Amino acid sequence: MNHDNILEFIYKIPKAEQHLHIEGTLEPAMIFEIARRNNIVLKYRDAHELRAAYNFSNLQEFLDIYYLCSRVLKTYSDFYEIAMAYYTTAFHQSVVHSEIFFDPQTHLQNGVPFSVFFNAISDAARDAKKRFGHDVSFIMCFLRHLSEESALETLEMALPFKKKIIGIGLDSSELGNPPKKFERLFEKARQYGFHTVAHAGEEGPVEYIHQALDLLKVQRIDHGNRAIDDESLIQKLAQSQIPLTLCPLSNKKLKVINDFKEHPLKHFLDKNVLATVNSDDPAFFGGYLSENLMVVQQALNLDKNDIITLAKNSFRASFMSDKKKEDYIEMVDDFVTHFNKQNPPK
Repeated sequence: MNHDNILEFIYKIPKAEQHLHIEGTLEPAMIFEIARRNNIVLKYRDAHELRAAYNFSNLQEFLDIYYLCSRVLKTYSDFYEIAMAYYTTAFHQSVVHSEIFFDPQTHLQNGVPFSVFFNAISDAARDAKKRFGHDVSFIMCFLRHLSEESALETLEMALPFKKKIIGIGLDSSELGNPPKKFERLFEKARQYGFHTVAHAGEEGPVEYIHQALDLLKVQRIDHGNRAIDDESLIQKLAQSQIPLTLCPLSNKKLKVINDFKEHPLKHFLDKNVLATVNSDDPAFFGGYLSENLMVVQQALNLDKNDIITLAKNSFRASFMSDKKKEDYIEMVDDFVTHFNKQNPPK
């Protein structure tokens, strides 16, 4: 398959996304427009200067700007707008199912009531379902640099919205904030019936992945790059089929890797790990899901079968019903059959 065909294949193949922070879809122009209407003055002169600041040396430098930009979000309309912008982009990239992270503590600290931001992103999801057929679920992430007590309070605050929230996660500053800090939180969330995921092994050591699995009993590891350091862990992940939600553009931008050719994705696939590709915070890292697939396809010389595996993995890694997974995987097979007929080998 030639270069143009593989790119078309990547863009058009049905796929799902499990590692997408809705706040991370705030494009610079949108940040300035929302700041203007909310009478918020930013320290950057314009969107061009802000984007130029996206030259991060590590995760914390990114988070500092990420939280600064999140401050512009104040109203129902702000949150609805950013959510619908993502759903629209996802539709154009053939992303048919998303399990979206949102950071309640960030917005609560900014004085925005839970009902305002959550109703906005969930209403946008309802409307995206009508317009695009896009399925959306929500996972609320807790900020690991804050206390477990703060997280427990926020968990209780979220219970009235539980029917629309499928799980909890753990994000923000990883180093110095190990998963074991949040054992009680995850135990309580499981008692309430939430699915559980956690960022681990991005900047933190492989031990953080072990803690997330053994202490928090998570069903999915977000990032998980450092699993590459432990062959027995790779075998465990392959046997259990606990997914890794990898984010190549994020990894390069935050210096988790120095070159896309170093990315562990292909190694994980070869070891039968349920690895997926996702976009994390695409407005800050330079691309959405298809762009993430494109960079690893080119750097790691992935073939069409690898892309098909990643598309199917994206559904297998989701928290939807087994029946819906089967339906989406059948959709992938139907797409491949049709694409091959339209693009016969030369």
